[in-house]
Amino acid sequence: MLYWAEGTKQRSSVEIANSEPELLRVFADFLRRFFAVPSGDIYLRCNLFADHASRQAEVERFWLDALGLPPSSLRTSMVNVASSASKGKRTNMLPYGTASLRVHSTRIVQTIYGSIQELGGFTRPAWLD
Repeated sequence: MLYWAEGTKQRSSVEIANSEPELLRVFADFLRRFFAVPSGDIYLRCNLFADHASRQAEVERFWLDALGLPPSSLRTSMVNVASSASKGKRTNMLPYGTASLRVHSTRIVQTIYGSIQELGGFTRPAWLD
């Protein structure tokens, strides 16, 4: 159900993003437990705000540790530069930004889509193309 609400709807990759480490940890554990995905096959991307730039390595380490992922899982982080209109108002709203987890697997995507449809009692043919 997390994936239905928070996941990207792609055909060949399972990806979920959030600012809550516990939510992402639960999803990573789900992938490991029910699909036998090794931690090294789960990719992590950090999305940082401008005020995180000076401590990017610390933020990346936080997410790797929180999710039990090896450093090889880390992909290039994105740093969002504050617009001139915001005047820095967003400082420290999310102390570790957000992170996204991705696994490249059409089989897992289709299994999750099918499970959601079965549990919800509906069909969405576009998910199964």
